[in-house]
Amino acid sequence: MPCGEDWLSHPLGIVQGFFAQNGVNPDWEKKVIEYFKEKLKENNAPKWVPSLNEVPLHYLKPNSFVKFRCMIQDMFDPEFYMGVYETVNQNTKAHVLHFGKYRDVAECGPQQELDLNSPRNTTLERQTFYCVPVPGESSWVKEACVNANQARVSPSTSYTPSRHKRSYEDDDDMDLQPNKQKDQHAGARQAGSVGGLQWCGEPKRLETEASAGQQINSLNFSSPFDLNFPLPGEKGPACLVKVYEDWDCFKVNDILELYGILSVDPVLSILNNDERDASALLDPMECTDTAEEQRVHSPPASLVPRIHVILAQKLQHINPLLPACLNKEESKTFVSSFMSELSPVRAELLGFLTHALLGDSLAAEYLILHLISTVYTRRDVLPLGKFTVNLSGCPRNSTFTEHLYRIIQHLVPASFRLQMTIENMNHLKFIPHKDYTANRLVSGLLQLPSNTSLVIDETLLEQGQLDTSGVHNVTALSNLITWQKVDYDFSYHQMEFPCNINVFITSEGRSLLPADCQIHLQPQLIPPNMEEYMNSLLSAVLPSMLNKFRIYLTLLRFLDYSISDEITKAVEDDFVEMRKNDPQSITADDLHQLLVVARCLSLSAGQTTLSRERWLRAKQLESFRRTRLQQQKCVNGNEL
Repeated sequence: MPCGEDWLSHPLGIVQGFFAQNGVNPDWEKKVIEYFKEKLKENNAPKWVPSLNEVPLHYLKPNSFVKFRCMIQDMFDPEFYMGVYETVNQNTKAHVLHFGKYRDVAECGPQQELDLNSPRNTTLERQTFYCVPVPGESSWVKEACVNANQARVSPSTSYTPSRHKRSYEDDDDMDLQPNKQKDQHAGARQAGSVGGLQWCGEPKRLETEASAGQQINSLNFSSPFDLNFPLPGEKGPACLVKVYEDWDCFKVNDILELYGILSVDPVLSILNNDERDASALLDPMECTDTAEEQRVHSPPASLVPRIHVILAQKLQHINPLLPACLNKEESKTFVSSFMSELSPVRAELLGFLTHALLGDSLAAEYLILHLISTVYTRRDVLPLGKFTVNLSGCPRNSTFTEHLYRIIQHLVPASFRLQMTIENMNHLKFIPHKDYTANRLVSGLLQLPSNTSLVIDETLLEQGQLDTSGVHNVTALSNLITWQKVDYDFSYHQMEFPCNINVFITSEGRSLLPADCQIHLQPQLIPPNMEEYMNSLLSAVLPSMLNKFRIYLTLLRFLDYSISDEITKAVEDDFVEMRKNDPQSITADDLHQLLVVARCLSLSAGQTTLSRERWLRAKQLESFRRTRLQQQKCVNGNEL
């Protein structure tokens, strides 16, 4: 069986070895998965696997072993493929069994042809996910992953130099010399025909998809292919991910780390073109009806490569400075070691954020609590643990909010700043919607994975008229904040997608959007040059300390937390006492917020249970915050 680096460069050879040993016995599939699992447990093995996130597609060898960190943007219909198929040699009449798993195109040697009537042929099912790079992923996350990756790659000789830059117009060039190119690809792959339909002995698509026959070349779309990224300006490859096991464990918006076999064979584009031409001859009307679906579900492999998944892991987080799974035994040493130095890290972070908030230490306290808050459970429809903060008092027409967002970007793994202007609210697409013509989910700004920081900048809002779309977008933001859910538009009905998004709102007065907590900014200094001030603040922090901030804010979100019966009783008594002194001073909603503040405050100090001391500190913070708001209200003479 192949060894050494063959599992990276020739994984299909490994699969072939297990298949040859076990034949049609399904045990060979389990052995393949177990083999790659064990390989990845070897010392630093994952770092040697080339990543589609870091390595340009034209540097990756077709059919090599790769990894991809991504979000499931859409799930297509399941598709059928030939799990096992038999070929017959036209000269010797010898029969050979082949596996179809982890492949898009049948592998047939010279003079071989598929025996469609063989009783040993097996049709199986696989699921296809449309996956995109993690939306809003911070540049420091990307850089850390690039630095950690030790894969050795060089430009693939299977590609032409400009392959990675091909656009739709370039794809059209393939049709200038179709016969010559097809002959070259057929010879290079030694692929024979699949099925009874034979076009000059060229290879045919192995799978029998519901949306059969795809190619965009002949559709002559003037616009470039839409990769359907949720956020504007995103870069990186989108992939069609073929999943063979346990696909029911995954759902839309999950973050995955995938290990599998890369399929970017140029022959896929030729096959799709053939199928489309053939379907046009058979039924031109049917071809027209499904043209958009064909375009979306089978784009050129040079634009949207395929990954045949061998191993898939749902990620708790995407912070590369922490172990991927914090619940495993091997991660406990890391966690306990970091928790032992938590107090100085918190103090440094508080000082750093106090400077970022222009000397306001109270606002810095609340920003820390916000950044480590998370929805830890749901009671009926109520998401518990969310803590949306509205930072009011931000200077209008200033670059302060922009630079504050830059600071947050340097601390959290994924974030997005929404500039809340009338134009953006009226024209941007917030809600994902189902396109039934193309049979796909068209993404929107609010299709974000869990633990994303969404910073809404309301200081840019000016007078103007919201149209119907704008009103819907404001409603969508309000629902996201209040219920931590986004209602995707499926035309005939709405489908509820729960989420866990940290929303931080910057505004001049009180926000138009609902918030769990409003803290009014009280700057202690006004820098003459905001950009220079924020840049010097970032450059003054040691990279090692910045990394500790990043670990701190990610790790604390995943700590278990509880309240003892004794403290529960003390809190209840305290609540009754406060109501007795002044019934208007505190409501049930206020108590709920106090408990959320106390929870985040305890976790920020590394305490997983509520103590009397932390409860009193939470009450003190809330008292300071309310007093400040009251003072500001008296100064301005209106409600903030």
